Amino acid sequence: MERTVPKIASEEIELYLRTLYSLLRSTTEIQIRTLEEVHAGMNSLLHPLARQEVPDASAFIYSILRLPDCMPDVKIIALGQSASVFFNHGYENVESWTSVNTKARRRRCFFDGKEKLACFIASRSDIEDVIPAVTAYQIEWNKFHNLLNRLPADFNFIDILAYESKFSEMAGIMNLAEEDLKRFQIIWEENFIFYLKRIKKKKLDFRVNLLAGSLIEYWRATRAWWDNIEKTIPLLKERPVYFISSNTHSIPNLLTGFALRKEDELEKFLQNKNEDNLYEEYHNIKSKREEASLENLLYYVLKKAQQNSKFEHLKGEQLKDELSKGIVRILSQHYFDVDAQVIEIKKLNFDEVDPRLFNVQNFDKLKKSDAIILNIDYPLGLAAYNILTKIAEHTSPILGVYILGKAATLNGVLGDVMIPNVVYDEHSENTYMFNNAFSAKDVVDDLIYGTVLDNQKAVTVLGTFLQNGKLADVFYREGYSDIEMEAGPYLSAIFEMYRPTRHPVNEIVNLYNINFDLGILHYASDTPLSKGKNLGAGALSYLGMDSTYASSLAILRRIFSTELQRLSEN
Repeated sequence: MERTVPKIASEEIELYLRTLYSLLRSTTEIQIRTLEEVHAGMNSLLHPLARQEVPDASAFIYSILRLPDCMPDVKIIALGQSASVFFNHGYENVESWTSVNTKARRRRCFFDGKEKLACFIASRSDIEDVIPAVTAYQIEWNKFHNLLNRLPADFNFIDILAYESKFSEMAGIMNLAEEDLKRFQIIWEENFIFYLKRIKKKKLDFRVNLLAGSLIEYWRATRAWWDNIEKTIPLLKERPVYFISSNTHSIPNLLTGFALRKEDELEKFLQNKNEDNLYEEYHNIKSKREEASLENLLYYVLKKAQQNSKFEHLKGEQLKDELSKGIVRILSQHYFDVDAQVIEIKKLNFDEVDPRLFNVQNFDKLKKSDAIILNIDYPLGLAAYNILTKIAEHTSPILGVYILGKAATLNGVLGDVMIPNVVYDEHSENTYMFNNAFSAKDVVDDLIYGTVLDNQKAVTVLGTFLQNGKLADVFYREGYSDIEMEAGPYLSAIFEMYRPTRHPVNEIVNLYNINFDLGILHYASDTPLSKGKNLGAGALSYLGMDSTYASSLAILRRIFSTELQRLSEN
C-alpha cells in the first residue's frame, strides 16, 4: 500500500545500530570505547557535543539519571532476560547481589560490589536504551577526568562549597556554566565532592556482554512474567479485562482515596519536612490562593512520606486498604521490572474514590460488574508488543486497551497532554491510523498547568538517544510532533488481536474497525529542541502530576462508562 510519508530513517543511526549488533554477536565482552565514534557520529539530539572536547552537561546528567549510582565502580555490564540466563552464563545467583536502582528508568539491576553489574532486559529496546546511555556516560566522564587533572596538585575540593569564587573557578576548569555545575551538585547531593574527586582519579573503560540475544529468550521471559501474574490471580483467565499501561500510583490512588483520608497525617509530614516548599503550597491550595489540585498534592506527598522512617507505616496501611477494595499488586520477580495491579471493579468502594470521578453516573450498578482492570507499569519499547500479545493470548475478552505514557513534544511544553490518532512506528515502519477513545474534552477540565493537544501525529522511536536533528526535521515537516517509545509496538499487538495474520511491515494500517475500545494519551516530559529541558532531570516533579492525573482520570471515567454501557446491554 502506498505510504503517506517516506520511510523515516537516518543513515548515521542505521550505521550505529549495525555496528552495535555486529559487536554484540561476540561471545565475550565488547569495549564501549569501540562504539564511541559511531555514537558521536549519530549527532544525537541528546548528545550534540559528543565529539567535542567541551563537556555536554545535559547528556551526562541524562545518563547519570538512567544508570545506577554504582557506575564509577563498574567494569563489566552483563545484559540478560532472566535469572536463568545469567546462571547459564556463569553469573550465579545475581539476585543475591546488591539491588541498585536508577532515578529515571525502571530496570532491575544488581551489583556484585566489585566490578560487575547485571541488568535484566525485556526486549531489544533495552539494549538500544542502555548501551547509548553507558557510552554517553563514559564519554562525558572521561572529558571531565581530563579537565580535572589540570587542577593544581594542592587544589582543595572542599573550598568549592565554602567559597563562591572557588565554585566559579571549578565551573571554569570544567568548561561548565555555574548553573550546570549546580545541577550536578543537586543530583549528587552530599556526595558532590566525592564524585568530583572520583572523576579526577579514575578514567572509565566499560565493557558490555549481551548474554542471550535471541527473540525466544525475550518471549520466554515474557511468558514467565505472565505466569507469575496468572498464578497469583487465576480468575484473570475467565473474566473480561480492561488493560491499562500507565504506572502503579495514579490508578490505585484515584480508586481508593487513601491519601485523601490521611490528609491530617500528611499535613504533619509537610509541617516537619516542608520539602520543596510543599507545606506553603498545601496552605495556598486550602485557602484558594492557588488553583492547583489538592488531591494531586496529597498523592504526591503520600509517596514522599512513605520514604520517611516516621511515616513508612503508611506503606503497609495503603496495601491493606487496596486489598480491601479488590486491588492486588503483583511484583515482577526474576525477570524485567514491570509490576502489575489487578483490580476487581465490583469490589471498589465508590464512596471513597477520588471526588473527580463522581461525575460518572450510576456508580452503584458497577457492583454487578464481573470485569477486571489489569494495570501495568508501562514497559519500554518493544517489550510492549511482547507483553500485550501475551496478555491477549491468555485473557478474553479484552474490552479496552488504554495507554498512558511519557513523550517528547516538538510543538508543546512540559506538562501538555497529547492525544494522537496517527502513529508511525520505527520498529515495523508502519503508519497506524485509529479512532482514539479520547479527545481534548476528556482531559481539559482536570488539567491546570498544561494544554491538551488532540488529533496529533505520534512517532514511536527506537530509543531516546537514537534521534538526531535530521530525524527531528523530518518529524516536524511531516507533522509528527509527539515522540515516544511504546504506542507503535502496542498497535502492532492490537493488529494481531483482531486480524488472523502477523502485523505487516512498511504499510499504512487501518485500525478503525477493532472490536474493543482503544485510547492513547501522552504527557510531555521532554522538549528535545530545547536543550536540557526534560522532566527526567529527576523524579517526576509535583507539577508533572497534573498531566498524569488528568489523563488517569480520563481513562477511569472511560472504563466505568464503557462498563456501565456493557452491563445495561446484558
